[in-house]
Amino acid sequence: MTIEEFNEELKTCSTNELKSRFIEKNLVHGIPFVFNGNEGNYYSFREKIAKKFNVQINDISIVGSSKLGFSYEKNTKFSLESDIDVVIVNENLYEEYQQAICEYQYQIDRLKKNITVGELEQYNRFLAYFIKGWMRPDLIPSSFDIDILRENWFQYFKTLSNGKSEVGNYKVSAGLFKNIHYFKKYHLQSITRLYEKITLQDG
Repeated sequence: MTIEEFNEELKTCSTNELKSRFIEKNLVHGIPFVFNGNEGNYYSFREKIAKKFNVQINDISIVGSSKLGFSYEKNTKFSLESDIDVVIVNENLYEEYQQAICEYQYQIDRLKKNITVGELEQYNRFLAYFIKGWMRPDLIPSSFDIDILRENWFQYFKTLSNGKSEVGNYKVSAGLFKNIHYFKKYHLQSITRLYEKITLQDG
């Protein structure tokens, strides 16, 4: 599918129900662009992640330009400089990380952790996503000493990056959604923005 075909199909999705189906069909279902013709490697890649985090293979997807071959938000094509964006959707795993972040927040509240103004601004950005059911570890300040993120998350996905896994010579980044409701709600927002833009252009 090209970005032009993507946009043409989206134009037919005038309701949230149709847009939700569009998200499932195009953003979740199917073999990602980066694994085109290598379905077995895609399975093996997801199987590794599933075993690491004790989730089901179907809880793991690739999104963004590495899924579609293009970014519908940036209107750019997938390239050698692109990241592989992995998403895990699992409520139990989300709760596990939420407990660790909650404990860290209590340490901040008790003034046992000192953070700079810049770190606080970045942390607030993280929390703005977190309250929407999306954990973005890339927004946690690197100075935050949260072992479960540093050791279980960042270090693990480094072991899958830059030629160390089936995905090839790309950086692998990952986020975690609490459940499919939050995943679809987030993407519905961006898909709706694009729908409004392309239908407005058509007049």
